[in-house]
Amino acid sequence: MEEAHSVSSPRRVLSFSKRKKQKPGFQDTDSRRSSPFRASEVHGPKPSEVYGFVGSISTVVATVIFLIWAYVPDKLLESIGIHYYPSRYWVLAMPTYLMVTLMLALAFYIGLNFIATPPPTSLNTLFDEYSREPGEFDAGMEEGEDRPIDPISDIDITRINDLMFNSTDAK
Repeated sequence: MEEAHSVSSPRRVLSFSKRKKQKPGFQDTDSRRSSPFRASEVHGPKPSEVYGFVGSISTVVATVIFLIWAYVPDKLLESIGIHYYPSRYWVLAMPTYLMVTLMLALAFYIGLNFIATPPPTSLNTLFDEYSREPGEFDAGMEEGEDRPIDPISDIDITRINDLMFNSTDAK
């Protein structure tokens, strides 16, 4: 008896049989499960894939239409039956307005971040309502015992300064 060879994938199993009567084919993994709704089940693309495809095609079509409108002479457009289209002023104005709007939005966002940030001399840059002091461990623990992991806490600024600026280990 000849063995059927198969390769598994996340959605289906591809089987190759050496028998001449059986052709290589796809066996859907869902076909092995018994379901009363099998005939009405529809397998298709995910909505995000469809939206991405439609969005990319729409972008290409809109770009081609914009470039035709920008570079094709008026007489050629009128000869193919297009008599109404926006003024050529908007060929330059539309991208310029869009770029200025994006730059102003970026400047506004950075300005809001500067306004929301406390000054460097404020203690709010060191401590806030979420600050936690390091906890103390049980003094009764022996030297050889395993210590538990320290709870999450803030390191004191004086200790950080001592480690960074007063360290004698660095040479």
